[in-house]
Amino acid sequence: MVDPLKERLANLRKISDSAKRRANLYTDIAKIDSKNTNSSLGALQKAPAPGKKLQKIGFLMLWVPEPTGVTIAVGGPMIVAGRYLDKKYNGSTIHDIGHETKSTLSSISDFKNSIM
Repeated sequence: MVDPLKERLANLRKISDSAKRRANLYTDIAKIDSKNTNSSLGALQKAPAPGKKLQKIGFLMLWVPEPTGVTIAVGGPMIVAGRYLDKKYNGSTIHDIGHETKSTLSSISDFKNSIM
């Protein structure tokens, strides 16, 4: 015969172990939420685009009417530098990565279907 007290004690031990695992999981999740993690995820959500900003400022300076022509002399190189930065630095976000991944998986699936 099974002793009801031993059975109850076994159930309490299982519940206690489950609560400890859950508490450890919550503690680990709380460790993830740090300033560095937030800034990294924020950078992935909104990637900076220094090239685009530099191009816009260059175009604005190019179109500003000024008698000395300083803004024209500065605006042109800013546009060129903005285009270079746009090619050099990647401004992709998580949305872009997901879109490209879906596109790649679709083309792989099409290729696989065409072979079979």
